[in-house]
Amino acid sequence: MDWKTSIKDAIKTPAELRRRAPALAKVGTRLDEVAERFPMCVPDYYLSLIDPSDPDDPIARLCIPSDDELRAGGAFDTSGEAENTKLDGLQHKYSQTAMVLSTNRCAMYCRHCFRKRMVGLSEEETLRRFDEMADYIARHDEITNVLISGGDAFMNSASIIAHYLERLSAMPHIQMVRFGTRIPVVLPQRITEDNELLTVLEEYGKQLRLYVVTQFNHPRELTEQAQAAVDALMRRGVTVSNQTVLLRGVNDDADTLEQLMNGLTRVGIVPYYVFQCRPVRGVQDRFQVPLHRALAIVEEAKSRLNGHAKRFRFVMSHVTGKLEILGELPDGRMLFQYHQAKHPDDHSRVFAATVAPEQLWLDEIPPVQA
Repeated sequence: MDWKTSIKDAIKTPAELRRRAPALAKVGTRLDEVAERFPMCVPDYYLSLIDPSDPDDPIARLCIPSDDELRAGGAFDTSGEAENTKLDGLQHKYSQTAMVLSTNRCAMYCRHCFRKRMVGLSEEETLRRFDEMADYIARHDEITNVLISGGDAFMNSASIIAHYLERLSAMPHIQMVRFGTRIPVVLPQRITEDNELLTVLEEYGKQLRLYVVTQFNHPRELTEQAQAAVDALMRRGVTVSNQTVLLRGVNDDADTLEQLMNGLTRVGIVPYYVFQCRPVRGVQDRFQVPLHRALAIVEEAKSRLNGHAKRFRFVMSHVTGKLEILGELPDGRMLFQYHQAKHPDDHSRVFAATVAPEQLWLDEIPPVQA
C-alpha cells in the first residue's frame, strides 16, 4: 500500500476502529463523543505497532481515543500561541524564530497533541497567504530561522514545500529552516516513497541548512521503516533531531526513556528536548506526569546514558518562554532557567519555585528580583 492510500484508508472513526480492530475499541464507552471533539486518524502502519492483547499498550495510548479526553481539566492554548500570532498561520514569539502553521492536517492525530484545538489554516489557505508571511519574515531581519509546522509539515506536497524554500532561501538573514513532523514516526513511507520530496530537500539544502524535528516517544516506534526514512533524509543532507514528550503510560519510566535515547543516537538522530507534557484540555488528565516525578525519571535515565544520548534538555514550553528544568534544591524547591524567553528581562534568568508534590505545571513564575 502506498503512503497516499495509507492516509486515505486510515481509521478515522470509532466505527471503523470497532470494525477493524475491535479489541482496541474497548478502551472507552464514549469514543464517538471524543472523536466528535478531537479528530482521530490512525494509518495501518502505526496500527501495526500496537499489541492488541495489552490493555495498557503505550503505542495504543498514543493514537486510540479515550474517554479521559472529555474531562474538563486543562486549557486549549497553554503557551500563548494566540497572542504570538502576527498573521493567520504565522507566529513570532521568540525574536530569532518565526513559525509557519502550514497545514492543519496530520497523518495521525496524536492523542497528546497540544494543538488539539486545530490551530492553523489548511495548506491551500496557508499557501495563498504565504507571500504575506514571507514579506513579514523579510522585514524582520532578526529572524534567523523559520519553523514550518502544522499539523504536520510533511503533509504538504513536495511542490508546496519547494515554494516555501524558494522564498525563504532568497532571504540573507535566514540561516536555517526546520520542519516539524511526526511522519518519520507514524508514516515513514511518505518519505521513502516520495523521491520528489527528497530531491526538493536535497536541492534547497545546498542553499540553507535544513532540519527535520520529529517526535519519537517510545522505543517501539524506532522500526526498520522509521530508520529507513531517517536514513533517506540524512543521505540528502538533512539533520534529524528529536523532541520527546514525557507522557504518563507511555515513557514515564527511566528504562523506557533510556532505551529511547539510546535508540535515537544509534540511528543518528540528535536528542534535542524532552518536554514536560502541557496541561492541554483533553490531554492533562490522561498524559501529564507531576513535575517532581518527571524530573526524577529524566535524571535517572540520564545517569545511565553516554554524553551524546544525554545531551537533550528537559523543558517546559510556558506562555512566558521555554523553561529548562534544572533540578531540585535542598529545601525542595525546583530550579528553572529560561532557555528561550518572550520578554528581554527573562533572557537566561534562573529562578527557584516551590512545586507541590503532585503539581503538573508552573502557573505562577517568580518575578525578576530587583
